[in-house]
Amino acid sequence: MPSVLTIIAEGFEELEAIAPVDLLRRAGAEVVVAGLADGIHVTGRNGVTLHADSPLAAVAARDFDLVFLPGGPGVKHLRADPRVREIVVRHWNAGRWVAAICAAPTVLHDAGLLAGRRYTAHFSVAAELPQILAQERCVDDGRLLTSRGAGTALEFGLLLVEKLFSPGIAAEIGASICFTAAK
Repeated sequence: MPSVLTIIAEGFEELEAIAPVDLLRRAGAEVVVAGLADGIHVTGRNGVTLHADSPLAAVAARDFDLVFLPGGPGVKHLRADPRVREIVVRHWNAGRWVAAICAAPTVLHDAGLLAGRRYTAHFSVAAELPQILAQERCVDDGRLLTSRGAGTALEFGLLLVEKLFSPGIAAEIGASICFTAAK
């Protein structure tokens, strides 16, 4: 069973975290939602408080098949925490998947992972990410997976399922939730 680490910080974008986590769990992935701070209750940008599975400190040394970073205003906390950069770089160097949505690709930029890669992100961070593929909803560049924002969260979640499982399983889950790709 593939394993996924999802790191959330105060101010995370709820849809960008919950939709991919839900779809990955439907597929059978072991998804550990880790709160960046010491506690396990993390409040998103719109006031929804999630009960994380663990504080990041408890799982930071563990290896996962995929590290996933949701976006939102909480990205500033992800960028400021050296553990997040270390985890992303460690997984990247080990040949594992790294995924980020919305403003979270800035964390990957800070870690030096976007140079020479294809990626997208939210338009609000375009000035920091000059090579952004701003019109792409989701970008698959090998082990680097990125997406634009809350409006692409379902599509992105299904892309993660496709990569960790198979296109067939992603299609089954998409059909089960009545998902139709945006045009």
